[in-house]
Amino acid sequence: MQNKKKAGKTSRRSFLGQALTVAGTAIAAPSLVNQATAAKDTVQGSEGEMNVTLKINGEQKTLNIEPRVTLLDTLRDRLGLEGSKKGCDHGQCGACTVLIDGQRVYSCLTLAVMQEGREIVTIEGLAKGDTLHPVQAAFIDNDGFQCGYCTPGQICASVALLDEVKRGCASSITPDLTTPPQLADLSEAEIKERLSGNLCRCSAYNGIVAAVQQAAGQKPPSPAANVMVSEPKETPV
Repeated sequence: MQNKKKAGKTSRRSFLGQALTVAGTAIAAPSLVNQATAAKDTVQGSEGEMNVTLKINGEQKTLNIEPRVTLLDTLRDRLGLEGSKKGCDHGQCGACTVLIDGQRVYSCLTLAVMQEGREIVTIEGLAKGDTLHPVQAAFIDNDGFQCGYCTPGQICASVALLDEVKRGCASSITPDLTTPPQLADLSEAEIKERLSGNLCRCSAYNGIVAAVQQAAGQKPPSPAANVMVSEPKETPV
């Protein structure tokens, strides 16, 4: 009888264990339900897409995309406009630079659904048929590229740079904010500062600066390098 009473008796420790188990189940249940719902939504996928119409290089493009898709991925993966390059994908290299309403924008940091009603221009839209944009021609004339991976972003940024100067925009190194530089007297330092958001792993910066100078109407420096040669001096024994 004593053994039967002991077997049927609930100890304080077992009671607390049962209570915590029940409480844990009650807390975990909503979380598990939410996870299951999220997994179901992920599988369905297409229900979260939006109908978007974008104006790109003068043409209207209508497509269904998720709100989280960047403009860069939309251009490359959905529209086949692969001129805009995916470099760092963090807005640090500038290889994905495009023009939106005339302003340069990192397309990897921009959501495509936010660009409805705006004028988007990529590297494919700068030339007019077989006639290159003056900046494109200047890059060729001055060897403003080597591997060419960053070149589309460099060119789009340079086009925007020239337009910014025409509008009287100053930079962080402009000495007098009331008198911004004009294209004719745009200094090399100003060009480098204004293009500092675009990186070139090949280090073709001299050619890029020269290309902007040519497109601005200036005379770019000669691409021939000046080599200084001097006879070595003999060291006395």
